[in-house]
Amino acid sequence: MNRVNLKPRLALARSDILELAKVLADSFAERAAEHDRAGTVPAENFVRLSDTGLLALTVPQAQDGLGAGLHLASEVIGIIARGEPSTALILAMHYINHAAIIERWPAHIAARLRAEAINQVGLINALRVEPELGTPARGGTLATVAWQTTEGWRISGHKIYSTGIPVLKWLAVWGRTDEPEPRIGTFLVPAGTPGIRINPTWDQLGMRATESHDVILEDVLIPLDHAVDIRPPSGWQAPDPVQIAWSTTLVAAIYDGVARTAQAWLLDFLTNRRPANLGASLATLPRFQEAVGEIQGLLDANRRLLRDIGQETDRGHPPSIAESGLVKSAVTNNAIAAVEAAIRLSGNPGLSRANPLERHYRDVLCGRIHTPQDDSVHIAAGKIALGL
Repeated sequence: MNRVNLKPRLALARSDILELAKVLADSFAERAAEHDRAGTVPAENFVRLSDTGLLALTVPQAQDGLGAGLHLASEVIGIIARGEPSTALILAMHYINHAAIIERWPAHIAARLRAEAINQVGLINALRVEPELGTPARGGTLATVAWQTTEGWRISGHKIYSTGIPVLKWLAVWGRTDEPEPRIGTFLVPAGTPGIRINPTWDQLGMRATESHDVILEDVLIPLDHAVDIRPPSGWQAPDPVQIAWSTTLVAAIYDGVARTAQAWLLDFLTNRRPANLGASLATLPRFQEAVGEIQGLLDANRRLLRDIGQETDRGHPPSIAESGLVKSAVTNNAIAAVEAAIRLSGNPGLSRANPLERHYRDVLCGRIHTPQDDSVHIAAGKIALGL
């Protein structure tokens, strides 16, 4: 479908956007188990997201996007995650990277990426993690190297956990220059450029449909202006609180969405399960009512945390980096606790592969892995509390 014909959607109201996300999530849920079993990216979902304009959700309205801020973006991500969380993670990375397209990027490149988000399945994600380094958030020296030639920049390196790589159009590769005083930053690489090789290594317990495979770059050539944001190492010592808020909030929203789908399955199970010796549904028993109330409390707390951090950031008052980390930690751990409670309450049916709850459990556990991880979050908060 030609996205130009869908320009009237650019005037969608907030309620219309959320309703559209719900319709898509219901559709995505129909094949979620199939993609989980096969470990394949639901490429068709991104065609639907593009056709409906949701790939351009965070593109500024002045550039024909929907102009959503963090609050609305987190709501959409949470809804999509209820249907198919791997799709939500790839979409969240796309939104996070669009939020990071700032004045440092060449204007014509930023305009091109935004136009492709409107008119194509123009997905982008950052490739940052390396086998020896791990995540750059914990420090260390990058092995991915770029050197300048008369033709442009050439890049070689090995990236792991490249979320959504089969459906990406743009790779924001984190690397260093080979200069005497190396600079560090983002090199924008078009997917499919000669020298890029995908090594299909992704075979994880959860979030299987993200296809977060290894990517090998061997002497990959990009134009000079595709070194979109490279700085001396000192230029990266003060992270942007707005970008951190976007990253932590959207990641947290995914796992909150997974927990809400698990909650819905549990409520249906308890309502319809009628043991012969009871003569009524499990939902009538006080101990189940109490446990369901505890799950509701966890998810209500999540809703308020995600709403508040989104609204405050949109008003120009993002939380501190430490507080963003704490919110991510709280929301993801609440989500995990909610799904674990659902597993305990449902017993064997909850662990049966014939039911979706075991898949939700595998998926929600991945919330602990995303940067920032709990130990880093709590050490940072502890140092601040101690005045260190």
